[in-house]
Amino acid sequence: MELTQEDIDRVVAAALAEDVGSGDATTLALVPEDARCQAELLLEEPGVVCGVPVAAAVFHALDPAVEIQAKLEEGTAVSDVPAVLALVEGPARAILSGERVALNLLARLCGIASLTHRFVELTEGTPTSILDTRKTTPGLRALEKYAVRCGGGRNHRAGLYDGVLVKENHLRVAGGVTAALLALDGHVDGLPVEVEAETLAQVREALDGRAELEASGGVSLGTVRAYAETGVDFVSVGALTHSARSLHVSLEVR
Repeated sequence: MELTQEDIDRVVAAALAEDVGSGDATTLALVPEDARCQAELLLEEPGVVCGVPVAAAVFHALDPAVEIQAKLEEGTAVSDVPAVLALVEGPARAILSGERVALNLLARLCGIASLTHRFVELTEGTPTSILDTRKTTPGLRALEKYAVRCGGGRNHRAGLYDGVLVKENHLRVAGGVTAALLALDGHVDGLPVEVEAETLAQVREALDGRAELEASGGVSLGTVRAYAETGVDFVSVGALTHSARSLHVSLEVR
């Protein structure tokens, strides 16, 4: 699932409409229209860089004259903090009005990338890849899945349209694994098919000679290594996106 400029612009437009609304009353009252400033985007705690292009899009949406110079590549793991992520220069009104939206998005994406990186580190030396899920913030899926990739994880399906995942409720309605697989035959247009199994009997029923294996359900930093050491191909972790803590980031005017 590639992150497009359209994805970024859609999220930025909604966030600015929510925050700035009809105008930034404080900045409009205090800051002259022709005022300019320079600022630094800072990562204040160790983590993985993610979201600088999204922050840049916030400032550009308010005034295309704002210039952003990234100082660290996306996906860089940072331990020496505070670290300068980018330099921001241009019309002061746009920089001050966009500050909170830019930081909210940047902090969220850095948090997801950083948590993903920790899970990936814990599976080093095993054949297992870390996958995300659809447990994303509504409206932010493309950005959050991009953050997973920045952290070294891999994306599962983007939505309900690009993969078949037969879950327990599907099986209950369809009448079991065999009935569900028979019903799918000829109706999935070449999409990948995955069947959720809760018992070994269901696993045997779903297998057709060979299959890739994925473990999921409540996987944590404390348990992911044990799952990976079983030799499964994938471990999916909903916590990457639904439980990641936003990192501490800031914008400091020089």
